[in-house]
Amino acid sequence: MKNCPYCAHKNREGYLFCEDCGRPLSGSTIDTLPTKHFEVGTRDLPNGFTSLGAATWGTANFQSDSSIVLVIRDADAPINVRPEKRLIFGRADNTSVNRPDIDLTPFGALEKGVSRTHCAIYRDDLTLTIVDLGSANGTHLNGQRLTPEVPRVLRDGDEIQFGMLVAHIYFKATSL
Repeated sequence: MKNCPYCAHKNREGYLFCEDCGRPLSGSTIDTLPTKHFEVGTRDLPNGFTSLGAATWGTANFQSDSSIVLVIRDADAPINVRPEKRLIFGRADNTSVNRPDIDLTPFGALEKGVSRTHCAIYRDDLTLTIVDLGSANGTHLNGQRLTPEVPRVLRDGDEIQFGMLVAHIYFKATSL
């Protein structure tokens, strides 16, 4: 396996271009900042925080008039968004063609190991699901690492960890 220096995708031996992003796997100087890799099993967070990973057992019911409030640890203000069908979370990179819908760069995404296209939240009839998009450092839901490309139902109050960036998601009903 050979990791792509641009998107960290694990490519099969013998490939000259990344199977995921199409960039060359060897040769010229890397013109983007690669995702910082952490050792597997690392659970300590910056500033002495640790992930408790405790389930909150909030509701999984996400009404059509609801919005998401994402409270990122140590951030001044939450992110409020009303999801349509899909939201991609990650970090922006000026040299990459892939852009996340929710850019976590202002929250230290590069230093905390967030991939450019880290994970996605999908909206269904009455639920939200989260899917890790094969990120370099993984996505954790309530302390459990998500298997890439396998959806998991989100509940109000769940803890999401993008690499080492920790946030809580809340469902907020809005009046019409």
